[in-house]
Amino acid sequence: MRCLFRFGAGFAVLLAAAACGAPAAPAPAPPPRPSPAAAPVRVTAASARQVGADELGRIPVLMYHRIAEHPRSVYDRTPADFTAELERLAAEDYVPITTAELVSRRLDVPAGAHPVVLTFDDGDPSAFTLTPQGQPAPGTAVRILLDVAAAHPRFRPVASLYVNEHPFGDTDGRTLRWLADHGFELGNHTRQHTNLRSASESEVTAAISTDDAAIREAVPGYRPTTLALPYGSHPRREELALQGPGYSYGGALLVGAGPAPSPCSTRFVPGSIPRIRSQSEGRDAEYGSKHWLDELAAPEGHRYTSDGDPATVSYPRSEGAPAPACASVGLAY
Repeated sequence: MRCLFRFGAGFAVLLAAAACGAPAAPAPAPPPRPSPAAAPVRVTAASARQVGADELGRIPVLMYHRIAEHPRSVYDRTPADFTAELERLAAEDYVPITTAELVSRRLDVPAGAHPVVLTFDDGDPSAFTLTPQGQPAPGTAVRILLDVAAAHPRFRPVASLYVNEHPFGDTDGRTLRWLADHGFELGNHTRQHTNLRSASESEVTAAISTDDAAIREAVPGYRPTTLALPYGSHPRREELALQGPGYSYGGALLVGAGPAPSPCSTRFVPGSIPRIRSQSEGRDAEYGSKHWLDELAAPEGHRYTSDGDPATVSYPRSEGAPAPACASVGLAY
């Protein structure tokens, strides 16, 4: 992926096991990831208007925990529900990006398409496990994502997975290495899922730095760059979520209940990025993904729509001005 901006200081940068049974036949190898969309020679006000570009619009950051045939809470989705949501996203021309790409403004998606961030908390085996043959296990979130992407070539198979101790039931790091090798983001969720709000400052930094170190040890050369706040709670000193002994992050995710602002919006706060719980029905469904995806799809939904060129930020003049860090590449129409 190309880096959209090279300035932007301050932007350094959710599942129990599915049925395991007897070993299944080897799953097909993951499909190759599509190359980034070719940028037009030059984005003009006319071309931006033609595709309805709004790169100051809102972006859904979806939160998942477990994939389960029999959900036990609003944080669980069935495999069928999860598949249907991904199919909807693909049909509505969403393109997955990672949280790291969001906070560093590397939103390289085709003209007219919309970015979406898929996030998974807690390192649950239903999100990802490997078969004995080293392939993503059938029924896991990652396998489902790969299968949907294979059927929809523009639907890029990436996600951000936020892990605790022994992620995905793994003790030797092979799951983390597979994910990193295949373009998935590995993020910090603290080693013991610590409530950072009630922890002392030293406990906060230890909770974050120990998980950071464990990810680095499991995947040599990898550097985590974003944090999903356990319970969505900041430390009492909020800046400790992003910076402390042994770690420096460009973004922190809330639990939230709404879309995130564009990273070029003046409303974007890297340390408090809202997320949307994946949910279509039941209690509090008005805070869930179906509600918000319906709203974003409406003509007045104020959804981020790409101009196709990662080197410009196109937007209707009615949006007002972009954040100062994006002003020099802004294109109003």
